[in-house]
Amino acid sequence: MSRHPVDHQSPSEGGRAKAYAEIERQKGEEGSHPASKALHRRPVERDETDKRVEEYTRIEKGREA
Repeated sequence: MSRHPVDHQSPSEGGRAKAYAEIERQKGEEGSHPASKALHRRPVERDETDKRVEEYTRIEKGREA
């Protein structure tokens, strides 16, 4: 059974992304706060094992803490 014509989303033309990119081009580096620049330069640190995955598998197996 096909969906009702009203339920179909029309393809987006990326209006929000275009507006965001234009603002970034206009303001660029001079408008950015030093703290936000430091956050973007900071390396991403991730654990080798994701603790949440371990906890979810433990719960699914029926083990208590």
